[in-house]
Amino acid sequence: MLKKRFFKTKDECEVTFQFDGAEAETAAVVCEANNWQPVAMKKQKSGDFVTKLRLPVEGQFQFRYLVDGDLWLNDDSADAYWPNQFGEKNSVVFTGRNGS
Repeated sequence: MLKKRFFKTKDECEVTFQFDGAEAETAAVVCEANNWQPVAMKKQKSGDFVTKLRLPVEGQFQFRYLVDGDLWLNDDSADAYWPNQFGEKNSVVFTGRNGS
Protein backbone atom coordinates (compact mmCIF):
# COMPACT_ATOMS: atom_id res chain seq x y z
CA MET A 1 0.00 0.00 0.00
CA LEU A 2 1.20 3.50 -0.82
CA LYS A 3 0.24 6.66 1.04
CA LYS A 4 1.32 10.10 -0.14
CA ARG A 5 1.57 13.31 1.83
CA PHE A 6 2.40 16.64 0.22
CA PHE A 7 3.88 19.65 1.97
CA LYS A 8 2.81 23.26 1.38
CA THR A 9 6.30 24.67 1.90
CA LYS A 10 8.49 21.96 0.32
CA ASP A 11 8.66 20.40 -3.12
CA GLU A 12 8.63 16.94 -1.59
CA CYS A 13 6.15 14.13 -1.30
CA GLU A 14 6.43 11.83 1.70
CA VAL A 15 5.56 8.34 0.49
CA THR A 16 4.74 5.64 3.00
CA PHE A 17 5.57 2.19 1.63
CA GLN A 18 3.72 -0.64 3.38
CA PHE A 19 3.05 -4.29 2.67
CA ASP A 20 1.88 -7.40 4.50
CA GLY A 21 4.97 -9.39 5.36
CA ALA A 22 3.65 -11.63 8.12
CA GLU A 23 5.78 -14.55 6.92
CA ALA A 24 8.92 -12.46 6.34
CA GLU A 25 11.82 -11.76 8.66
CA THR A 26 13.25 -8.69 6.88
CA ALA A 27 12.23 -6.31 4.13
CA ALA A 28 13.55 -3.25 2.33
CA VAL A 29 12.24 -0.88 -0.30
CA VAL A 30 14.64 -0.50 -3.22
CA CYS A 31 13.94 2.63 -5.27
CA GLU A 32 15.56 4.41 -8.19
CA ALA A 33 15.16 7.72 -6.30
CA ASN A 34 18.04 6.70 -4.02
CA ASN A 35 20.16 4.89 -6.62
CA TRP A 36 18.57 1.50 -5.89
CA GLN A 37 20.05 1.34 -2.39
CA PRO A 38 17.88 -0.77 -0.04
CA VAL A 39 16.10 1.14 2.73
CA ALA A 40 15.20 -1.10 5.66
CA MET A 41 11.54 -1.38 6.55
CA LYS A 42 10.30 -1.75 10.12
CA LYS A 43 8.06 -4.69 10.95
CA GLN A 44 4.90 -3.67 12.80
CA LYS A 45 2.99 -5.79 15.33
CA SER A 46 0.37 -6.33 12.62
CA GLY A 47 2.99 -8.09 10.47
CA ASP A 48 3.16 -5.22 7.99
CA PHE A 49 6.50 -3.73 6.99
CA VAL A 50 6.59 0.08 6.77
CA THR A 51 9.01 2.83 5.82
CA LYS A 52 8.76 6.41 4.54
CA LEU A 53 10.77 8.19 1.87
CA ARG A 54 10.65 11.84 0.85
CA LEU A 55 10.68 12.07 -2.92
CA PRO A 56 10.73 15.09 -5.25
CA VAL A 57 7.31 16.33 -6.35
CA GLU A 58 6.24 15.74 -9.97
CA GLY A 59 8.38 12.61 -10.33
CA GLN A 60 7.89 9.01 -11.38
CA PHE A 61 9.97 6.51 -9.42
CA GLN A 62 10.36 2.78 -9.90
CA PHE A 63 10.68 0.58 -6.82
CA ARG A 64 10.36 -2.97 -5.53
CA TYR A 65 10.36 -4.67 -2.16
CA LEU A 66 13.26 -6.98 -1.29
CA VAL A 67 12.06 -9.57 1.21
CA ASP A 68 14.40 -11.78 3.25
CA GLY A 69 17.29 -10.77 1.01
CA ASP A 70 16.22 -12.72 -2.08
CA LEU A 71 12.52 -12.35 -2.91
CA TRP A 72 11.44 -9.39 -5.07
CA LEU A 73 7.84 -8.18 -4.72
CA ASN A 74 5.78 -5.42 -6.28
CA ASP A 75 3.25 -3.22 -4.51
CA ASP A 76 -0.37 -4.11 -5.32
CA SER A 77 -1.33 -0.44 -5.03
CA ALA A 78 1.42 1.01 -7.25
CA ASP A 79 0.46 3.76 -9.67
CA ALA A 80 1.90 1.78 -12.60
CA TYR A 81 4.13 -1.18 -13.47
CA TRP A 82 7.00 -0.79 -15.93
CA PRO A 83 9.16 -3.54 -17.45
CA ASN A 84 12.69 -3.82 -16.14
CA GLN A 85 15.93 -5.19 -17.61
CA PHE A 86 15.38 -8.59 -15.94
CA GLY A 87 12.21 -9.43 -17.84
CA GLU A 88 9.98 -8.58 -14.87
CA LYS A 89 8.11 -5.44 -13.87
CA ASN A 90 8.84 -2.75 -11.30
CA SER A 91 6.22 -0.90 -9.28
CA VAL A 92 6.04 2.84 -9.99
CA VAL A 93 4.94 5.68 -7.73
CA PHE A 94 3.90 9.04 -9.21
CA THR A 95 4.50 12.06 -6.99
CA GLY A 96 2.54 14.65 -8.94
CA ARG A 97 0.13 16.67 -6.86
CA ASN A 98 -2.61 15.79 -9.35
CA GLY A 99 -1.87 12.05 -9.12
CA SER A 100 0.46 11.77 -12.09
